[in-house]
Amino acid sequence: MPIPQNHTKPARQTAKESAFNQLQQWIIDGTLKPGEKLIDSELAQALGVSRTPIRESLQLLEVQGFVKMYPGKATQVTEVERDSINDLLPPLAAMQALAAELAAPTISKETIDVLSSLNKEFAEAVRNEDYFSALKIDESFHQVIVDAAANTYITSITSSLQVHVRRLFFHNSIILTEQSIDEHEEIIDMLKHNRADQASAIMRGNWLRAINEFQSLNN
Repeated sequence: MPIPQNHTKPARQTAKESAFNQLQQWIIDGTLKPGEKLIDSELAQALGVSRTPIRESLQLLEVQGFVKMYPGKATQVTEVERDSINDLLPPLAAMQALAAELAAPTISKETIDVLSSLNKEFAEAVRNEDYFSALKIDESFHQVIVDAAANTYITSITSSLQVHVRRLFFHNSIILTEQSIDEHEEIIDMLKHNRADQASAIMRGNWLRAINEFQSLNN
């Protein structure tokens, strides 16, 4: 089982949090490949923790759908179900649309400025075909709006769904395009002028369009 030795260990986290975050990232980016068997003793040694936080992390990852545990046998990384985009994006689109609707009435000028700056960075990354950076900036853009909505349930649900979007991106199921740049600008404009319904509709379409693009590439 190939395990990187030069990874960065997050500071000020419990052993379980550190192990969970690192294992999740390795599964998302394909370092731990779909179908790969995970050996808790090897993972514990690589991460410099005991086997207990590794086992607890694997249990959490199973709840998220990233691993499958077979008691007394093995723990394996789950396969990437590329068609799961059809099930994943509609609820995420709904949550993101609701976040935009809730954020619109109270969003500050400072937050609008942050969104505009992020979209400029996003546009540059897309046009330079730096899609990994574009993905991270896109996540930040949407997270600003989720934070502005100030609803802990939306924050929790979007976070749990977003990690699966990230994994699909790494496995070439999601593509970022110029159209997203324009849609981001429209969202910013609608938020700026407190047009909650329009901001919500554009946000929903921004996410759901990825399904159509995925289907067109696979037909």
